[in-house]
This record gives sequence, C-alpha cells and structure tokens, in this order.
Amino acid sequence: MSLDVPAALLARATSGDVTDDEFVACVRDSLPYAWQVISGVVADLGDSDFADNATPPPSETERGQLLRALASDAIRGGLERHFGVTLAFQNCHRVAVFRPSAVDGRRYRAFVSPRGQLLNQSPELRDC
Repeated sequence: MSLDVPAALLARATSGDVTDDEFVACVRDSLPYAWQVISGVVADLGDSDFADNATPPPSETERGQLLRALASDAIRGGLERHFGVTLAFQNCHRVAVFRPSAVDGRRYRAFVSPRGQLLNQSPELRDC
C-alpha cells in the first residue's frame, strides 16, 4: 500500500525537505482508516497514560492501511510527533498509544514485551 502523493508535494520532496504537517496530511489523506483508528485512540487517551483499540479492521484493505502506517518508520514517527504520543502495535490491528512519559512505565513495558505479544494471540488472529 503506497501513499497517494500529490504532484506538488512530490516536487517539493524532490528538491528538498517537506514539513511534518505536509507529510502527515499526505498520510491522513492516503490512509484514512489508519488515520481514523489512530486519531480515535488518541482521543480516547484523555487524561490517561494509555489507550488502545482492539477492534479488527473490517477488510484487508483497512488492515493494509494500518500495517502500512505502523510498519513505516517515517509514517509512524510523523504520527507520533503529530499527536504527541508513542504508538505500540500488536496482532495486525491492536494499536495502543502511550504518553511519552509513560514509555518507561510498567504498562508500556508489558504491552511491548514478548510475554505481552504471546498473551495477546488467539487462533482467530493467526492469519491476520
């Protein structure tokens, strides 16, 4: 799944750097399902240090958008900077957001640990 890069943005990228705002807008427009999930989890964060979404995507197209957004260092980093959070990801769809101050905390370490990954598996998600 590729980003839909407008010609003007591609021209600016060819001749130099683009801003985070330009890049994040391209991500938002190219990966609307991923944007919806991540921005929704960020909204759910409220005053907490952690929020997550465990609802599987409705189709493989949406799953692909989520995987694309979270598998790319540039996209993931841009989203983290834009929303001011740290993203964590499990099972092809479980997206969590943490406040940066919580990254060294117990809940974050548990979520990103091998144990956390193993405990979050299930047979119905085997081929997700």
